[in-house]
Amino acid sequence: MISKLYQYISSLDLQSIAESRKETLNQVVQYIKKTDHPKLNFICTHNSRRSHLSQIWAQTMAHHFGVKVETFSGGTEATAFHPNAVAAIEKVGFVVKKSDGANPRYEVKFSDEASPMACYSKTFDDPVNPSSGFAAIMTCSEADSECPIVFGADTRIKLFYEDPKVSDGSGNEEKVYGERCRQIATEMMFVFQQIKT
Repeated sequence: MISKLYQYISSLDLQSIAESRKETLNQVVQYIKKTDHPKLNFICTHNSRRSHLSQIWAQTMAHHFGVKVETFSGGTEATAFHPNAVAAIEKVGFVVKKSDGANPRYEVKFSDEASPMACYSKTFDDPVNPSSGFAAIMTCSEADSECPIVFGADTRIKLFYEDPKVSDGSGNEEKVYGERCRQIATEMMFVFQQIKT
């Protein structure tokens, strides 16, 4: 694990998670525990913020705790991985390389022992995402209502996060995106720690 990122993970406080929230997170735990080759597809509207943060932190925590899982993300439409979300993961220690274009591809690295993640905006049913045998984890209520059926999913879990987009252009982006990044990191840590123990 990259040293700065490891230090950040060590600072996370699992006690900050409400009991009601743990009930939802435990649905993810149970799915992973009962599945031979678990695949998690985190879905939001634009695949630009919450779904990317969830995918990245889930894969990072799986590696941290030695749990085998594949993570994916997608939206009901494709836009771009938002620069404010990218800045939030860079600040906590991820090493990010960016390509050019309207929908840039990012290589996101969390460890020298693991291949970088390829992150870019796509729809949840994009060919790179699983078409069957996965958990559809809905990270926003809008995508959940727009997409009543996710074909091929074994299960559907509503794990909504407040959109940090509300801070865009406010001058308060670093704080708000940082808070959402920490919340998602903490919750994914809880999930994979539960599986490990």
